[in-house]
Amino acid sequence: MNNKLEGLEPRSLWYYFEKISQIPRGSGNEKGISDYLVRFAQENKLWVMQDKALNIIIKKPGTKDYENAPTVILQGHMDMVCEKDEDVEHDFLKDPLRLKVKGDFVFAEGTTLGADNGIAVAYSLALLASKDIPHPPLEVIITTEEETGMEGAAKLDASLLTGKILINMDSEEEGEFLVSCAGGGRTHLVLKPNWINEEKKAPVYSIQIRKLRGGHSGQEIDKERGNANKMMGRILTGIQEQIPFNLISINGGAKDNVISRETDAIIQIEEEYIDKLTNYIKEWNDIFRNEYRISDPEVVVKLEFIREMTHRYLSEDTKKKAITVLTLIPNGIQSMSMDIKGLVESSTNLGVVTTDKDEIRFISAVRSSVKSRKEFIMKQTKILADMIGADYFTKGEYPEWQYVSDSKIRGIFEEVYENMYGNKPKINAIHAGVECGFFAEKIKGIDIISMGPNMWDIHTPNEKLSISSANRTWEFLLAVLKKIR
Repeated sequence: MNNKLEGLEPRSLWYYFEKISQIPRGSGNEKGISDYLVRFAQENKLWVMQDKALNIIIKKPGTKDYENAPTVILQGHMDMVCEKDEDVEHDFLKDPLRLKVKGDFVFAEGTTLGADNGIAVAYSLALLASKDIPHPPLEVIITTEEETGMEGAAKLDASLLTGKILINMDSEEEGEFLVSCAGGGRTHLVLKPNWINEEKKAPVYSIQIRKLRGGHSGQEIDKERGNANKMMGRILTGIQEQIPFNLISINGGAKDNVISRETDAIIQIEEEYIDKLTNYIKEWNDIFRNEYRISDPEVVVKLEFIREMTHRYLSEDTKKKAITVLTLIPNGIQSMSMDIKGLVESSTNLGVVTTDKDEIRFISAVRSSVKSRKEFIMKQTKILADMIGADYFTKGEYPEWQYVSDSKIRGIFEEVYENMYGNKPKINAIHAGVECGFFAEKIKGIDIISMGPNMWDIHTPNEKLSISSANRTWEFLLAVLKKIR
């Protein structure tokens, strides 16, 4: 071990953080770190379980006077995102991270640090190895493949757990405690196209929407940024009402969980309508510049000539159905939380539209912290699919973690935080999925909260962890555990 963190206190915490940093643990490559956790538990004579997904559960009895206290589940994930600078030589399958300390920060040379969520693993190991820290009975869960879809949490057998209090340690801001997250899934509406296969001479143009800001469809959905796919639906609906044209394809967006920044529609029109179309596109450019003057001030709608003819275009019926979907499919914020001011409760994002020979596919990312609202949004898309004779299915569904108004663990967190720091913590929720949703679904009546120290630029080579914040968060966690009797 490089011992780059030697001298940092508490010694045990930073020892284990550096120890796991020497073990490659990118998502899908967790065998080494999972086996290390098994050996750690065995060496410390603790109950341990490793499942087929390489998840780990370790149990430790309560310390003196805490033997009969409520069992507390501590939870984090062992995998990390593997990113490096372009000029850095690093093999994430076998090379240890090169840790460095600069001022108050720990970082890794040229790569991600994996503090997301290595700090949770280090907290857990330091507690499990301790001999003199008072705590209630502990059940530590370290999951796999969180960063690539929370697969470990989805596969974990929760019947092995007895605890009804869960402290997730995968948050990234000290003094902010998460109490709810959205559940979600992907809807796929798939239209089987009818093609007119004939050589037709008439100009072919590309209508292009560019320079939108986009963003994460959970974290930025409340910014009211333009969705290029939905905006293209408005343009094509307007053209359809005024100008005869053939539709050849619609393609927009790269990922379903990203607000679409660019969309292209390839159309064919007769020469006599070119000037009218040109003026109409200019009008839409002005409309969108006005509507999105705050959220997307640089938006551009433009028309670009491609070629003089086409060999294939969509039938009139398929064209109308595709434009109908773009126009009517739900998108954006659907409801706001009445429990937490300013929190988006439900949303959906038409992230990807693709056209190929066999299908026109519309993919949306749906989110809600209330299961019934999520299901209704999905049902709206299914009804639309049924109306036009399209196929419909969902993928990648994950459960929500709904806000609980009378959470006892939240009360303990608030009391301890105010006693330690003299002010109230931030109680927040996230309009995205976290592993807590799976545990809320699997363990009836469980009381959950999420915490963590300050870290910045996670998932990038600039990732850094505040040493002082990690230490304060450690002391806070110990104080919380001491309070649970």
